[in-house]
Amino acid sequence: MAEVEWRKLRAEQLREKAREDAIVILPVASLEQHGPHLPVEVDSILGETVARRTADAVAARGQPVLVLPVLWTGLSEHHMSFGGTVTLDNATFAALVEGVVRSVLRHGFRRIVLLNAHGGNENALRTITDDLTPKLRVPIVQFTYWYAAAVAIAKILETQGGLQHACEAETAMMMAVRPELVATDRIPLARANTTPDLQDVVGGGVYMWRSIGSRSGSGVIGNPEAASAEKGERLFAAIATALADKLCNPELWALPWESETLR
Repeated sequence: MAEVEWRKLRAEQLREKAREDAIVILPVASLEQHGPHLPVEVDSILGETVARRTADAVAARGQPVLVLPVLWTGLSEHHMSFGGTVTLDNATFAALVEGVVRSVLRHGFRRIVLLNAHGGNENALRTITDDLTPKLRVPIVQFTYWYAAAVAIAKILETQGGLQHACEAETAMMMAVRPELVATDRIPLARANTTPDLQDVVGGGVYMWRSIGSRSGSGVIGNPEAASAEKGERLFAAIATALADKLCNPELWALPWESETLR
């Protein structure tokens, strides 16, 4: 199978990929606390792995595709109280993403995907997509992988409705790819007092910033005790298939995204 990792190719090989109209996936993640049992690089490891496995699935269907190295820090102010977290402000984050996207476009690529792997990045990445698309005159596709593959994920999880934080899903996926980084003897420490989610109190359609520490004493949202490596492998396979289905849909890239302007 063709190499899909941008960093492993030579410049002339990347020029050829641009001529082939390759899809370019940029995984965007974070460096932040993940409870008592997981390392701070969870989102970056999982985001890059999801991106690479998705790219492999896309390539297997005959589509040219590349994965950029993960952006390893994002917007994580809500995790700072636990220590170990590196966060950016919105302006710096937006400038960083724009700089990468502009570089890719200057080499002739036209199909850009921002694959988000951290919940705190989502609002900003939607805004960045809204800003860059008309400014750079290219349709940018943005998604958060656990929402884009929500149906597939829900079928595998046993104690959660979806992926949360240092939870059944993230712990299982780490067990599958980096088991030496999972402190399994510390998983019981994830049990902690929690406060209700905002929507449980007032219903949907309301937003308020909250730190993770205000929601969970351990920094964990979800149930890591239900995790297993086998479940993690199933999650990666299901997510990659679901995302490849979307990215290989020709209508995604043919869909009109701007109207004709009157001259």
